[in-house]
Amino acid sequence: MSPASTHRYRDSLAPRLRDRLGAALRPGWTRSLLVRRVVAAALVLAAVVVGVTGTRADGDVEVVVAAHELRPGQVVDVGDLQSRRIVAGTVPGGALAEAGPAIGKTVTGRVRRGEIMTDTRLLSSRLPADLTGDDDARLVPIRLSDDAVTALLRPGDVVDVLTEEAEVLARRAVVALHAAESQSGGIAPGGTAAAPVLLAMDAASAHRVAAAGLDTALAVVLH
Repeated sequence: MSPASTHRYRDSLAPRLRDRLGAALRPGWTRSLLVRRVVAAALVLAAVVVGVTGTRADGDVEVVVAAHELRPGQVVDVGDLQSRRIVAGTVPGGALAEAGPAIGKTVTGRVRRGEIMTDTRLLSSRLPADLTGDDDARLVPIRLSDDAVTALLRPGDVVDVLTEEAEVLARRAVVALHAAESQSGGIAPGGTAAAPVLLAMDAASAHRVAAAGLDTALAVVLH
């Protein structure tokens, strides 16, 4: 075989550049698996970066939480609260940033240990308006004719108030507090007297309920 023929024969056996590029770009099973793993790792890394960046952007804020369980009717003392730093984006509306505004206030409902203290958990001049949506609402303490019904009520329940003769005195009153579960230091009376229930309602209804409650025990119908 002549030298020229030998050179042409070797060229025909050697892979051309186009063939090499095609083979490199052709996705084989091993190459596809590697690509999928790289993409998955990149997505996980991106999620971690976004989470860390978001947390740093929000920052931490200091809030007041219950140091132990608080019961309805309990008057808040300094030892009942403690400070805690949490992510700003998780803070509920009305959360207390310091203990001062809560000291000496009465708890309206059971508060679990570690729960963030908010303004709606404490008796205040704004509470009846917050509960009813009526800026002129009032709080009225009443005693029910049936102690069993008193025990069933919980803060936030909506009730109608009636006399024993079934006269409707108020509609859609909201239970702000009842002292049936209060411990010593709460507002529940001693002895065997029925525990009072504190209701939020519009001003006109509050006047009717307060006047009727002087002479007779009242009844409620739950919504």
